[in-house]
Amino acid sequence: MGSIDIKYINSKLIEKNDKPLTEDELYYEDIIHDGEYLLDKTGKRVGTKGDYYTKLIIDKILKEGCYDNNPRPKYETDKKNANTLSLNNQVHFMYDISKGESPMITLRPIAVKKSIGEIFWIYQDATTNLDILKDKYGVTWWDEWDLTLQNGNKKRDIGSTYGSIISHYEQMKNLLCSLKNDPDSRRHIIDMWQLEDFKKPHGLKPCAYSTVWNVRHGRDGIDYLDMKLIQRSSDFLVAGCINQMQYLALHLMVAQSVGYKPGVFTWDVENVQIYDRHIRQAVELLNREPINCDNKEPYFELNPNIHDFYKFKVEDIKIKNYPRTLIKTVNPQQKYDKGI
Repeated sequence: MGSIDIKYINSKLIEKNDKPLTEDELYYEDIIHDGEYLLDKTGKRVGTKGDYYTKLIIDKILKEGCYDNNPRPKYETDKKNANTLSLNNQVHFMYDISKGESPMITLRPIAVKKSIGEIFWIYQDATTNLDILKDKYGVTWWDEWDLTLQNGNKKRDIGSTYGSIISHYEQMKNLLCSLKNDPDSRRHIIDMWQLEDFKKPHGLKPCAYSTVWNVRHGRDGIDYLDMKLIQRSSDFLVAGCINQMQYLALHLMVAQSVGYKPGVFTWDVENVQIYDRHIRQAVELLNREPINCDNKEPYFELNPNIHDFYKFKVEDIKIKNYPRTLIKTVNPQQKYDKGI
């Protein structure tokens, strides 16, 4: 259990009359790694780069994270405060896609395809219409923020946020144009944190709110597109890997559309958190062994015939070298009490 303060960890659970954790429930062995990947007991690298980052940040949150006092979310089941244990400015995950590094994890199954549909909804459809999200991509997790009954709005919608902002400022079109016509600019930025737009009715403000893009003329003669995703908040267990995979897909589609090779994908998060009712699952992940993927990490393969961002479809993205069936068997899915 190392330096985990069990009294502190249990403080918010006890405050809500939830069942506190025992020392056995908080126990996990020290994480063995070489600074880039997890190692097994023989010293051999195991799992993905994503598995490595996942275990390290969970361990750090449990040992150093601080509780909030007045959280906005409530648990869906009983409406009690959904307190989180969090860290500020500790997530700076880097993956060199050109070298096969991957944010994908094997510690639990990840529903990648459905989550990628959300990226198409935001950046390609550039809408906040919930019927489009459901009918086109099968995604319904935004329904809790439906504004249909507010201000005379008669369509299922989340208002002035996300895709609405992309559309309002034509941010995606401008990005593609600037990358093609002025590749050496240092102003290739999408920013969805727009205070004027937030004055209009809207659901949840963007969590993943900004991307920064740079073309790198490599010494190997190849032009790479590097991208950084900046996120204000991450519910790490539930959506941390999903958000990374979503934006990796965006990175790859943009790179192919403008004619560059995908380079380094970086994920920066201002506040990363674990809900107090998810701590048992966090420890379970720390106790799980990652799965080897035949010495090659999972990756996305795009339809090579598409070079127009707006012509990509979800089915044009294939997940390769991801042993989903084995992962489901060895490291099955977890259930989380949702905070909304």
